Amino acid sequence: MPTQRLAANQHPVTVIIGLEVHVQLKTQTKLFCGCTTQFGMPANSQVCPVCLGMPGALPVMNREAIKLSVRTGLALNCDIPPLTKWDRKQYFYPDLPKGYQISQFDLPICADGFVEITDPENPDEVRRIGIIRAHLEEDAGKSMHDESSGVAESKIDLNRCGTPLLEIVSQPDLRSADEAKAYLNELKLLLTHLGVSDCEMQQGSLRVDANVNLHIDVDGKKVATPIVEIKNLNSFRNVGRALDYEAERQLIAWEDDGLTINDAPKRTFGWDDVNERTFAQREKEESADYRYFPDPDLLPVRLPREWVEEIGQTLGELPAATRTRLQDQFGIKTYDADVIVNQGPEVIEYFETAATRSGDARKTSSWMMQDVMRTMKERELDAKSFPIPAERLGDLVKQIADGKLDNSRARDVFEYLLQHDDSVDAALAALGIEAVDEDDLVDLCRELLAENPQVVADVKGGKQQAVGALIGKARGKNPNANPKVVRQTLLDLIAEM
Repeated sequence: MPTQRLAANQHPVTVIIGLEVHVQLKTQTKLFCGCTTQFGMPANSQVCPVCLGMPGALPVMNREAIKLSVRTGLALNCDIPPLTKWDRKQYFYPDLPKGYQISQFDLPICADGFVEITDPENPDEVRRIGIIRAHLEEDAGKSMHDESSGVAESKIDLNRCGTPLLEIVSQPDLRSADEAKAYLNELKLLLTHLGVSDCEMQQGSLRVDANVNLHIDVDGKKVATPIVEIKNLNSFRNVGRALDYEAERQLIAWEDDGLTINDAPKRTFGWDDVNERTFAQREKEESADYRYFPDPDLLPVRLPREWVEEIGQTLGELPAATRTRLQDQFGIKTYDADVIVNQGPEVIEYFETAATRSGDARKTSSWMMQDVMRTMKERELDAKSFPIPAERLGDLVKQIADGKLDNSRARDVFEYLLQHDDSVDAALAALGIEAVDEDDLVDLCRELLAENPQVVADVKGGKQQAVGALIGKARGKNPNANPKVVRQTLLDLIAEM
């Protein structure tokens, strides 16, 4: 259970969660006009008579938005119908200049799909989360409320009006805040992998509404609390916090008033990030309140099966399949595969090239986790601009795997390669790193043992860890001495004494 109160409640409680994810599609122009969708332009500078709904202005459909929607639907395992259409959704709000939104009601462009996620409570299990529909619509504008100046002034930026928006509606299959975040992370990864959206939540290109209520087992009978929709959550962290808070709030409310889903309508709540609480806004509108009807200015859209199949052939390997393949093909850990895949196609390709070159995928994965990705983050680099090519990293890891370099000296080489466009061999030469002759290493170890008889006695007495005191001394006499080789050589010599 997501909260202590739920866990301690005398009645078994199940949290029921469904998510509506609103994703701005990465098109150059808006859904029904030629205005640019570029983010960050001056307020109300990217508008025209069409997206403002001026009299006589007629919409013209954006074919690329249809294509990106179909691409997304196929990746979500959805059915793509042969025919979809446009509907007008009527509501009156300052950021909707036309007084209606062009959306889709009874014939969405995608329906009946699913997303598979790793169960947060059992990493060996997979949970399948159903997708009810994904429909295409135009985005509304943005209201900006200034309450800090003391005048409580509100302004409207209509630049966003008409931007293609795909609303992905899940089944109420999620059972915790952690599952909801896992679903959102998987969905975001898929969308960015497909290139259909940048999913920048801080820019509003991915927004989440969460529907939540409780099923409470009372004497063997299910009691459902009223459904609440929490609107416009702008981070996955806030989604989790809002769901946890709302689940506990609903339990307290039910214990106080006993109201069920049959006694109260669905309501819309907001999330107060400062005070970390949900708050009531209004009763939720139903489809009848929106007075949907087919848009008279737009014809239905036919989606030929051959065209849909052509789009399907361009999807390539999707993230879930890549994760499985990396584990099977390279034998790396589930966690490592997940992190690599989450970085996107360029990092996946970088790892595969380096791992193949090194012949040791696990060591390559470790270097990717600890050094490559850390450096990329610190220097704000991507895989294409990273100064060490994948083949060169593979050569470095191969030196480690072959026992020619220890990790400490290898990191010296790594730092050198970050600054110089040289081969690994050239880096070794520049740093004065060279292989230690086996006979020289044995002589060095004999010398150390002669100088430290107490270590010999301790090891013979069963304290093998005592030999560690000599490894640093060996490095002091010869910086190129491999600590692992030195340790084993010392133990072998002591065993012969």
